Amino acid sequence: MTHAPLLKRLIIISIGMFAFAFALVPLYDVFCDLTGLNGKPSLEQAQQSSVIEQTRDVSVSFTTHAQSGAPFEVKSKEYSVVVKPGEMREVVFSAKNSSELDKVMQAVPSVSPGKAAKYLHKMACFCFDQQPLKAGEELEFKLLFYVDTALPSDVEELTLSYTVFDISEQLVASNN
Repeated sequence: MTHAPLLKRLIIISIGMFAFAFALVPLYDVFCDLTGLNGKPSLEQAQQSSVIEQTRDVSVSFTTHAQSGAPFEVKSKEYSVVVKPGEMREVVFSAKNSSELDKVMQAVPSVSPGKAAKYLHKMACFCFDQQPLKAGEELEFKLLFYVDTALPSDVEELTLSYTVFDISEQLVASNN
């Protein structure tokens, strides 16, 4: 009995599975772009809008939560704001390092509904940079943003959510 045909099939199947797994990330990104899922906003500084749509209001809510075990308390001074598309708006966030050690935090934003992510533009955001906080220190950060006038008319409210991570150990490891 020869096992050559079975071995050949198993090798081809293994190569196919590896290729499929390797292609999953780009396929997922394409799927999210097409469907508007995932809510990943741009992390680049936007240019200021030159047009304000006076006849429309959009409600923007803010939520924050820290990664499990991260010693940060982050919250916005306002739970939500109402903006006109194209109108620049500033919201203040406070962040506190509740540990007894100096830490570095990184905020990662997401927007829901996901299809609105590409229409929320940030001019200034604490999520653009890593934020060092000394032990027990509390700082305020400003978010300066606007909602694009091209936001689909069926989107009347959106939520900007931040997940805050403690990246102190990763920075120490990368510097060694």
